Amino acid sequence: MTDQIMTEQVEVSSLDLRYQGYRLRNRHDEKRLLASVLENGIREPLQGVNTNSGRILLNGFKRYRCAKKLGLSIVPYFSLSNDEAVGILEFLRMANSKSLTILEQAKLIDELQAVHGLGNAEIAGVLEKSKAWVSVRAGMIGLMTPTIIEKIMSGDFPAYSYLYTLRQFMRINTIRKEEVEAFVRSVAGKGLSTRDIDRLAHGYFKGSLELRQQITAGNAAWALGQLKQSSLATPQCSQVEQSMLQDLDTVQKTMCQIIAKSQHNHYQSAAFYVQANLLMSGILNQVDSFSKAVKDFYDRSRQAQSDLPPASGGHGVPRDYASVTREQEHCQDYHCATGSDA
Repeated sequence: MTDQIMTEQVEVSSLDLRYQGYRLRNRHDEKRLLASVLENGIREPLQGVNTNSGRILLNGFKRYRCAKKLGLSIVPYFSLSNDEAVGILEFLRMANSKSLTILEQAKLIDELQAVHGLGNAEIAGVLEKSKAWVSVRAGMIGLMTPTIIEKIMSGDFPAYSYLYTLRQFMRINTIRKEEVEAFVRSVAGKGLSTRDIDRLAHGYFKGSLELRQQITAGNAAWALGQLKQSSLATPQCSQVEQSMLQDLDTVQKTMCQIIAKSQHNHYQSAAFYVQANLLMSGILNQVDSFSKAVKDFYDRSRQAQSDLPPASGGHGVPRDYASVTREQEHCQDYHCATGSDA
């Protein structure tokens, strides 16, 4: 399917950037790549399609921006096709889950359908995917406003938070996309963690009017302080119980971070791996006993809840193992949700 065109050296100024907004930005990855390009040059060619109107770039936007910052006028490049739609399909077919996030796939599939007139079955056939795989992605863009897309693609709002927090509110609570946009506008670009955004989203969509107004006004720090104080502080719990709840909250947060960060490929120094290996050895030695303790305590808490009336001011029914498993899967998907545009 790919046109057999050798890699060529092209002028940076000759590249059409119309698809730059279709790729997620990651400022930290781009900073590391800039240092690498400065030392070693651009190792992998940029990819695009050669049309009658010029070269349209599809992959390599970070490398392009690094070249511009470093004053490089020539970059390696090869064309995936002489046809724009065919080139997009070839790029989607070649890419894996680590190089393209589901939102990037959705944007490109939306382009194939809206601009080039391809249907789900045709796209699925070329990509060797199911029609359901295409359909899920094809429907995503319609649920997002242009502002939400722009904030995510620019790196100002985490894709993970949209996929696994905001979409759940839209599904379960029938919240309109315009309301989601208002929340995204309020918290985007503030450097908040995905966990803090999750807290703020619950406060914004399920909390008091005052809390929503404070978040809308940009007072995220104040809102987080209120939410963190109230999330674990309940008058029914003793000081010892409060301490245990805080420990459990810390463990849950840390586990999610480690699952996500362990998939990164940014770790290189021997000193890091020596220390990491020692720490992981200690963790693994306690995994079985820790897992047993948590499961036993979980069963005790379930039994205790069945014997008690619902607590006032609660947040709904207790979660079961299935919901915990789904949350763990979301942590494992974090790397795929953030992706890169290299």
